[in-house]
Amino acid sequence: MERKIICTSCDREIDSDERTYTIHGDIICEDCADGKTVVCDRCGERICDSENEGDENITLCTSCYDNYYTTCEICNAVINTDDASYDDGDRSYCDECYNKHCGSIHNYSYKPELVFYGNGDRFFGVELEIDNGGKLSANAERILNAGNVSAEHIYIKSDGSLDDGMEIVTHPMTLNYHINYMPWREIMQEAIRLGYHSHRTNTCGLHIHVGKKSLGDTCELQEERISRILYFVEHHWEELLKFSRRTESQMNKWAARYGYKNDPSEMIEHAKKTGNGRHSCVNISNYDTIEFRMFRGTLKLNSLIAAIQLVDIICEMAVTFNDVEIKPIGWTEFVESIDIKKYPELIIYLKERRLYVNEPMESEEDV
Repeated sequence: MERKIICTSCDREIDSDERTYTIHGDIICEDCADGKTVVCDRCGERICDSENEGDENITLCTSCYDNYYTTCEICNAVINTDDASYDDGDRSYCDECYNKHCGSIHNYSYKPELVFYGNGDRFFGVELEIDNGGKLSANAERILNAGNVSAEHIYIKSDGSLDDGMEIVTHPMTLNYHINYMPWREIMQEAIRLGYHSHRTNTCGLHIHVGKKSLGDTCELQEERISRILYFVEHHWEELLKFSRRTESQMNKWAARYGYKNDPSEMIEHAKKTGNGRHSCVNISNYDTIEFRMFRGTLKLNSLIAAIQLVDIICEMAVTFNDVEIKPIGWTEFVESIDIKKYPELIIYLKERRLYVNEPMESEEDV
């Protein structure tokens, strides 16, 4: 005799051809499952309505919520912990509430509408990491006040690669604007007063973005010139390693090289195949920019300006010279060609790093 199956929720006998569900070991009928249970959107487990830890936008079992989600302190939206922003007391917020109520330090994925400063075709966006001074909104506010007196030059983001710091990010600016109008000195002095370091850490980098449009009007022309940039970096790797102030192991972790090819035309396809992703010496994976990631962080003004000037010259060479012309250029010939009047900070830095034609000079220590 066939055993009867009774729904533990409504006490109805379940027909033999009817679908059943098991919740916490109890068998329920399809009608009760539809009306009284839900399915976790992350793991697919069926749970009782009352056990749903999600909101109107997502259904979550307790385990998935505890392991992967949190709730905004203000609007009660359930958000993935990777997308949440946190204040000084580690309270969590969604992007909208954080930007409205707490917004000194944005989460890592934050991207504002860009403002372009200066007149020219080549714009540089700088990301400067600082560490060891805290992830405090009050500190971020003081740095923002130093940088945004006359305009919204910078914003600040959290960065999981830092121990106890933040990332200062600029809007795109021409080289001239960075040198003459951007309040870098005030920003750096404020960061130092607050106890931050950049060079004197094992975590901080200085990343410089350059708009791809400045390299050509078409994708084909941009890729041709990016190939020459990659070739120059690989061809002069030892000098640029010294310029960067990073160690070889730090480069391998944060800004790995692609490997030398004998002809510039081979470099970009070779780079695409290496699988380094964005942790490359020159990150080419962004849609609008290429990102020079070689440089160690710094709170010394001349070191920062010199790095931007070097990137400017490398890009200009890639635009001006063809593959045949750029191949034989050695380091000595390169530094001798730098316009001293146009790039005085770079010349000083090259001399400090013993990279300028046997003309060393003493320097202040980087911070």
